[in-house]
Amino acid sequence: MKRLGLALALVVAALGTAQAQSYPNRPIRLFIPFAAGGAVDTIGRALGQKLTEQLGQPVIVENRAGAGGNLAPDALAKSAPDGYSILLTTNGLAISPSLYKTLPFDVHKDFIPVTQVVQSQLVLAASTKFEAKNAAEFIALAKAKPGSLNYGSTGVGNPLQLTMEMLKSRTGIEVLAVPYRGDAPLNAALIAGEVQVAVIPMASSVPFISAGTLKGLAVFGAKRAPALADVPTIGETIPGFESGSWLGLFVPAGTPRDIINRLNAIWAKAAATPEMREKMANTGSEISATTPEQFAAMIRTEVPQWRKVITEAKLKID
Repeated sequence: MKRLGLALALVVAALGTAQAQSYPNRPIRLFIPFAAGGAVDTIGRALGQKLTEQLGQPVIVENRAGAGGNLAPDALAKSAPDGYSILLTTNGLAISPSLYKTLPFDVHKDFIPVTQVVQSQLVLAASTKFEAKNAAEFIALAKAKPGSLNYGSTGVGNPLQLTMEMLKSRTGIEVLAVPYRGDAPLNAALIAGEVQVAVIPMASSVPFISAGTLKGLAVFGAKRAPALADVPTIGETIPGFESGSWLGLFVPAGTPRDIINRLNAIWAKAAATPEMREKMANTGSEISATTPEQFAAMIRTEVPQWRKVITEAKLKID
């Protein structure tokens, strides 16, 4: 029996190696959990272009928006572990286990982290019609008029909404959420003055703030962002407060290690080029290229951190 087991293991390993050596020989799907036109989609398409160039097969972006960003991970979890389905998502994946009572996938068991792609700052942006010029003025107005101000939200439990919940909890303000299906419709509503403020990715905010169609009240990083050097950090108003987001690449559990290594190496090579670094810097994102092990360790650390935030904010979704 031991010999039979060893023989079967060798056969499986040989099949995996053969599969990896012939990879890829058809188009690859890149799942993105948000609508087209937003920050994640923009970075995803830049990533997809690099993968296409290096793999010699088209990488087709599939936007699976909805369900708090969980439709795309669910699609990946149900996909064959052959390298032809990959996922680019945010740290919302580390948030979901604590936010939802049930999920159709297991964050730790159904996915293999390939690499962190970028680390992104978040921005507290405001309509130019809104009277507040900075975070301190926004907080003062919210305290003076409890429940009368609103903010745009692209989903319950994502890093953007949780950052606003953290801000509300820290300052004692009450601001009403207005839901939108993605960055693009939210930004349009913010520009039009339909909502007063929103926490949005820096990649989305930089063009509008630079053009004067939105106001930057604060960035949520520990230091000012070069792309928005005139916008103060939230820590300049609330010492010690910061929040951020990341994007990372994942494949289904069981994907051959050779394929994981190849995808990781492609992004590492792209991330080292001046062209890609400049492209990511222009979106306000700090480029990253971790090993699968480093990325997996970071996720294991973040899950309990977000659980604490969600518990304190008393958030839970059935």
